[in-house]
Amino acid sequence: MKLTKRIMLDLIVCLLAFVCIIPLYWMIRSSFMKNTDIYSMKPFVIWPREMLWSNYGLALKTADFLGYAVNTLVIVGGCLVGTLLTSSMAAFAFSRIEWKGRDICFALILTTMMLPGTVTLIPQFMIWKNLHMVNTFWPLILPSFFGGGAFNIFLMRQFFLGIPREMDEAAKIDGAGPVQIYFRIILPLARSVMIVVALFTFLNNWNDFFGPIIYLNDKEHFTLALGLLQFRGDYQSKWNLLMAASTIVVSPCIITFLFGQKHLIEGIAMTGMKA
Repeated sequence: MKLTKRIMLDLIVCLLAFVCIIPLYWMIRSSFMKNTDIYSMKPFVIWPREMLWSNYGLALKTADFLGYAVNTLVIVGGCLVGTLLTSSMAAFAFSRIEWKGRDICFALILTTMMLPGTVTLIPQFMIWKNLHMVNTFWPLILPSFFGGGAFNIFLMRQFFLGIPREMDEAAKIDGAGPVQIYFRIILPLARSVMIVVALFTFLNNWNDFFGPIIYLNDKEHFTLALGLLQFRGDYQSKWNLLMAASTIVVSPCIITFLFGQKHLIEGIAMTGMKA
């Protein structure tokens, strides 16, 4: 019975993995085909006989991918710095420092996770417009320097709670203050959860389409996600070039996840463990 259950579980996992891989397979397959062959269903082409590697060269020439990549890296880099710094500081304050009203403030922060983003969309846009920051990168970067997101604060706080408090007490005896404890004890021990938050932040901002399309108007400010729109026209779309460009854009995310999945699993598994 145990062997049967294990085989059934493995089959279900393989089936779910297959379903998740289909869109990725379709994208890579279409990136090597002619635009007209993508729609061919009789017979269905599992893999193109003629690999059109030129689609990738044409995709890079059609849009200013280098400029879009630089813009994306600027936004992602700023969000990484802001999120890792401020979310870890907030989590440290909520987990290692005793102060009046701490639990109430933390509960209020968690309630923001239940608030749909569309509710605050118009007020946020009006704030940035009044600050004359629309059509700049600031509306996409600055929010990460104000806490880094409720989920990231929650994740780090739960991880920090698992670090023995005796280490803080020993550091206080040696004359260390909260700042020294934060930088010299907590952060070195929180490598796993920092990598997890960095992965989530990178993936979310690299693939972000909603934010840039609202705040960025000029093409020289476009990110890679907005650059993919260059392959869609009013009457015809270059789907083969779009799939090639999408493969290029998605590749860093896949590579980042493959190299960071060990820390991702470790960080999430250790989150919530208390000493």
